[in-house]
Amino acid sequence: MSESDFANLSLDAARRELARQLKSANFDTPELDARLLVGAATQLDLTGVTVAAQRPLHQEESSRLAALTQRRLRHEPVARILGEKEFWGLRFMLSAETLVPRADTETVVEAALELVRAAGDPLEPLRIADIGTGSGAILLALLSELPGATGVGTDISAGALRTARSNAEHLGLAGRANFVECDYCDSLAGPFDLIVSNPPYIVRSEINTLARDVRDYDPRRALDGGSDGLVAYRAIARDIAGLLEPGGAFALEVGEGQADDVAELIRLTGLHTIRPHRTDLAGIPRVVWGRKPVG
Repeated sequence: MSESDFANLSLDAARRELARQLKSANFDTPELDARLLVGAATQLDLTGVTVAAQRPLHQEESSRLAALTQRRLRHEPVARILGEKEFWGLRFMLSAETLVPRADTETVVEAALELVRAAGDPLEPLRIADIGTGSGAILLALLSELPGATGVGTDISAGALRTARSNAEHLGLAGRANFVECDYCDSLAGPFDLIVSNPPYIVRSEINTLARDVRDYDPRRALDGGSDGLVAYRAIARDIAGLLEPGGAFALEVGEGQADDVAELIRLTGLHTIRPHRTDLAGIPRVVWGRKPVG
């Protein structure tokens, strides 16, 4: 689409035309995408787009909307176009080095909070480690819920860690969050009360079959779980028991069909896993969780 496609249209008409184009190209959420992109082009939130629905687009807004539309039609995720994504009710800035946080990953936060609350007072001081933190979404969501907690996030990507630090500052959590560049747990010193992770778990040979929004735009290193999808879990299993406080808890996101294999890797370290595994909104086992025995 070009600037002329939106020239002289009202915001509402532009939104409807963009939604029509996205729907004809078989995008899953054309109406929502159109509202968000019109908002980005006009620098209005969703309420503002509704209130100003009948005013015409300015020329520079038409130009911006055409450029944003072209990006979306190339299957660039809306979150990457906007540069941010909501997760756990918080706004997270993104970069090329970070995954787009998914709603399914909130299951990790839910499981971790359940483990913390089952163990005692969630206001008590806690030490949390987030392995492969990316944008910092899991760690910072937990810190927002646990005011007595501090945490450290690790990642092999310096760029991802810059994004995570920026998110911590933006959310007012920088004083309780540290970030370390390393491979999984290599530079961590425990003990921790809680360890969480959403590591790479896509089988390498299956990456090219993923949706274009993921395959072409998420960092491959954050997707690639090796020949069987379990490389990251073996690395975590090597260190997790030694890093956890006795009675400490863990919650690890897993891919579809991986829960039993990951649970067995963790069980062999001497940690106790909880059955059934925690499921996501689609009922898919999404989190392997449990504790380190006391004594």
